[in-house]
Amino acid sequence: MLKIAFDPIYAHPLPEGHRFPMLKYELIPQQLLHEGLITHENLFSPGKLSEEVILMTHEPAYWEQLKNLSLPPKEQRRIGFPLTSELVSREIQIGSGTLEGCFYAMQHGIAFNVAGGTHHAGSNWGEGFCLLNDQAMAANYLLNNGLAKTILIIDLDVHQGNGTAQIFENNTKVFTFSMHGANNFPARKEKSDLDIPLPDGTDDETYLNLLQATLPQLIAQHQPDFIFYLSGVDVLTTDKLGKLSLTKNGCKARDRFVLEQCQQHNIPVQVSMGGGYSPEIKDIVEAHCNTFRVANEVYF
Repeated sequence: MLKIAFDPIYAHPLPEGHRFPMLKYELIPQQLLHEGLITHENLFSPGKLSEEVILMTHEPAYWEQLKNLSLPPKEQRRIGFPLTSELVSREIQIGSGTLEGCFYAMQHGIAFNVAGGTHHAGSNWGEGFCLLNDQAMAANYLLNNGLAKTILIIDLDVHQGNGTAQIFENNTKVFTFSMHGANNFPARKEKSDLDIPLPDGTDDETYLNLLQATLPQLIAQHQPDFIFYLSGVDVLTTDKLGKLSLTKNGCKARDRFVLEQCQQHNIPVQVSMGGGYSPEIKDIVEAHCNTFRVANEVYF
């Protein structure tokens, strides 16, 4: 069964100026339910991560500043919005959705978090609307509890997964792969185990050829027993922040290739949705829904 982490809190605690792109968190499940692709049985509302899990990844001093709302103004500006208890609760719940999704993925092959992909959060910083790194926290939990020995993180958001790269820079059990816009946020990149920076205007053919030449080799070389996939749709040519030129069909083909690789190698995969900032919300929702449609075709 396809299991999807979803909760209305994902969208609502955000400051006024950031609510438009976050409407997708409500609209994606609504669209999938409307199509009959899922039922309410497929959706689950995640709980809250414990401090123990958070501190496997994030430094205690940083976590205390988040918890106590004492993060310095300069660091709040780096995140992109004022720190509130609602935002911290939101990130804790998103992180739990990703971790709980890992358990479902181990049962069914794949699981989704409608939110997630908070890959700009490092061990002791927040950035780019990210406070806590959901996939990094889940990966560390799996490793520390003996549920995985080798993990591959596939980050295909248009922005480099700088926080994820920093968190795992000295961890040989996690291989970080980021394929992103070279001239996009963040200005200062960290060093993933493999970075593929893409020039502005990269099209479907170029993108897919690079991915198809790279991912099978990574799986063969590192033989992960769990995969995290960040499937941002800010690679679309319609995206106002992305600078790449993928079509919806190209983005869908990207998702199909990644998920087919996971399925063919019998590697559980947890998918977090990542970014999407096209001016028309319908373009964002359609591209994200394509990821679910492909998963349904490949796995079920």
